[in-house]
Amino acid sequence: MSAELIVLLIVVCTALAFDFTNGFHDTANAMATSIATGALRPRTAVMLSGGLNLVGAFLSVAVAATVAEGIVDLSETSGRALLDIVFAGLVGGILWNLFTWLLGLPSSSSHALFGGIIGATIAALGWHGVIWCAGSKGVLAKIIIPAVLAPVVAALVASIGSWLVYRITKGANERTVNRGFRWGQIGSASLVSLAHGTNDAQKTMGIIFLALIAHGTAKASDPLPLWVIVSCAIAMAAGTCLGGWRIIRTLGKGLVDIAPPQGFAAESTSAAIILTSAHFGLPLSTTHTVTGSILGSGIGRPGAEVRWGVLGRMAVAWVLTLPLAAIAGAICWGLVDGIGGLAGVLVVFALLIAMAAFMWLRAKRTEVNSHNVNDEWDADGGPDDGTPGPDGTPGAPSGHATVGNEIG
Repeated sequence: MSAELIVLLIVVCTALAFDFTNGFHDTANAMATSIATGALRPRTAVMLSGGLNLVGAFLSVAVAATVAEGIVDLSETSGRALLDIVFAGLVGGILWNLFTWLLGLPSSSSHALFGGIIGATIAALGWHGVIWCAGSKGVLAKIIIPAVLAPVVAALVASIGSWLVYRITKGANERTVNRGFRWGQIGSASLVSLAHGTNDAQKTMGIIFLALIAHGTAKASDPLPLWVIVSCAIAMAAGTCLGGWRIIRTLGKGLVDIAPPQGFAAESTSAAIILTSAHFGLPLSTTHTVTGSILGSGIGRPGAEVRWGVLGRMAVAWVLTLPLAAIAGAICWGLVDGIGGLAGVLVVFALLIAMAAFMWLRAKRTEVNSHNVNDEWDADGGPDDGTPGPDGTPGAPSGHATVGNEIG
């Protein structure tokens, strides 16, 4: 087996690992509100989301071969050099996904991936390798502007929707209203899951296809191999079924106290915006859209509490996603290039495994799972706990020791 083939296999495995982290990182986007309101049991919710992610990944592959098109220009490189850039970018994206999961912060997996690739491209080709602003293309048009607009538009629409829901149902039996909206939540959450599978799985399909082209195994004119579609669909669905409980808890319990009418309004808004943007080819972050919708549902409900400190921490994570993932991608490319050859790729791959294991073990110290994800929000956690509290400080689910308590 040649060194180039080994590198290709490592890139494919790393891409599937990113797809897996994308799955459990973004489960909260579809199911956090349904879990918080009791519309679905936690395990049932993530299994349903995983199944719909799997189905969604097969519905369309129209944009799989255009991943990162209009963001970076990789036409100057090919072969092993291109594989190194793709590999370094994937590692940068995975590390940011795991870090924000550890902190319980929802952030865009797509932006993490693009950030990693942008950083690796700058390190390898220089600043001219990135398309910063070029009409409808470039980082500004395809990443930054949608990142700003998506949560604002979603919050506005969801706030109006929530206000109308409570206005229309005013005076009705609360128990009956809640029961009806819980059923509605199942449908709206399912739509978000289906849309997520359709959109996000294609990014990894495109990365793997790009790696195959760089290796010479495939040509740009070839159809997307079936094994690529199947493996990416399974990886994302498996990650979703694992359940990103720390982020589910933040979105479902930390930002606002969600009642079934709010949850339905938030999920319906998210599904409508995501599917509309996909139809018109507009690049929107599912995470930003869903978070904005949940925020809007709190604003639109009379007397609801919005925890602005939690929102502030989310916003900081969103701002830092692209630059920090880019820095990680650039460092990884530097290590691969500096060490050189197959050894460089193996060293970075080993570092990725070590960092992933460290963050997983760190998360086990203050575990959030299907049994405590809906516990009352607690702001008394220690400084290293993964879940933000009402005032923006970290907190833990009740009944679980915080880091501060473990130490002292």
